[in-house]
Amino acid sequence: MKSVKALLAALSVMTLLAACAPEVGSEAWCKEMKEKPKGDWTANEAADYTKHCVFN
Repeated sequence: MKSVKALLAALSVMTLLAACAPEVGSEAWCKEMKEKPKGDWTANEAADYTKHCVFN
């Protein structure tokens, strides 16, 4: 039972942290992506960056 509570607590923390990420296409997101190494971008991130930050 103790491990189930620990698992639920960990999942809750992860959910809260994920909710703090800036919205895709926002100025904060574009700035964050500029600072991230291009080799670490996913294909979707590259497409979103081009769509929202380059051609905006």
